Amino acid sequence: MESHARGGVEIGPTAMIRELMRSDFVEGASPSMRSVEAVMREVAQSEVPVLLLAERGVGKKATARRIHDLSRRGKQAFRVISCAQLGAEKFRDSAEPIGLIGPGTVFLEEVGELSGQGQEWLLKALLKRGENGNGSRVQALARLICGSARDLEAEVSAGNLREDLYYRISGVCLRLPPLRQRREDIPVLMEHFLRKYGRDFQRPVPALSDETYRLFVEYSWPGNVKELENAAKAIVVLGDETVAMGGLRAMLLRPDLGNNGGRVSLKQVARAASREAEKEIILRALTRTRWNRRRAAQDLQISYKALLYKLKQMGCSEYGAT
Repeated sequence: MESHARGGVEIGPTAMIRELMRSDFVEGASPSMRSVEAVMREVAQSEVPVLLLAERGVGKKATARRIHDLSRRGKQAFRVISCAQLGAEKFRDSAEPIGLIGPGTVFLEEVGELSGQGQEWLLKALLKRGENGNGSRVQALARLICGSARDLEAEVSAGNLREDLYYRISGVCLRLPPLRQRREDIPVLMEHFLRKYGRDFQRPVPALSDETYRLFVEYSWPGNVKELENAAKAIVVLGDETVAMGGLRAMLLRPDLGNNGGRVSLKQVARAASREAEKEIILRALTRTRWNRRRAAQDLQISYKALLYKLKQMGCSEYGAT
């Protein structure tokens, strides 16, 4: 399962509404995901509002899209509204439930981040299924699915979320397990993402070693499926498992980030992999030029001074001829 959506286009009067043309979903092999998918198939056949609760990066958007695809609305539009972008100015002159009217399904992304005015707007929209102010019929609302990384019951208790709104959006509450609780799915997800980015970047799909898969399965993945997807993307882009894993392994094996459940920045992982790739390319150029640094700089299309700086960072400044 993955949360990254491709092929999105902006629609409607506000930029926070996106219609997703394509989304990938990977069926899990773990018992926890098989149970979730059984519930997904059940709720897809009804019109009851669904609330998806999960940590960030688990794949709430892809899950919502899967429910939509399995429903009788599957051939209609699937729209995403980012609640974090629904500021007060969006509602000032908007009595109509923007984005919620029309066929298809609407996914409210991170509904727990709605402002007080946004919550009022959404509640009015949900109550407006029958008639408008003139007494005439209005177009039916789309099927509603909401997602949140927050504990919404706690948000209600704290007074941050309206209780009446919570009960209207949580007809069925489905909790999605984090990746560390479904490790059996990691090899399947990794193979899916490798094929996906192989197609996207028109590169061969790398075959990973057993050691790499073992590392991936043992890592806690605090960034969940999104972090796993970024690791696969780095491997495909760099085109060499050894180079890519040089950076990734340094991050994944850090005890303060991996096994102890600490947070890891995806930017740090990408940066580490990039440094390893750059180091490998420089060493290859120096090998080709018999460690003639000026010729290597020309081959790499960088200045001689820049190469010297990079060699100093690598601890190789004393090697080679000018």
